[in-house]
Amino acid sequence: MYGGFTGLALLQSSSSMGWLGIAPLVFIFAVFYFLLIMPQQRRQKKWQAMLETLKTGDKVTTSGGLRGTIFAMKDDAITLRVPPDNLKLEVSRASIVSVSTAEESVSK
Repeated sequence: MYGGFTGLALLQSSSSMGWLGIAPLVFIFAVFYFLLIMPQQRRQKKWQAMLETLKTGDKVTTSGGLRGTIFAMKDDAITLRVPPDNLKLEVSRASIVSVSTAEESVSK
């Protein structure tokens, strides 16, 4: 009679311990999602939106550190005019990291 009761008590405590064992993993995943994954997705969307709004005349900086003005645009490539000799360089659209329009540079 007592053996069945203790077995039932052990079964109930082990099922609650299983849930408590998974809870820290769920918590860690939630922390990683809100601190790492979600901000990266926001940055990616913002960068994609910036690439979509590029137009000729914008001053841009590439990931390699080149600064120039957009001279011409193709589907996946951009031709930059780079000072001081007005060199024309063709770079990948994905290599653009920042953009400043003509109005921003005049106001500085």
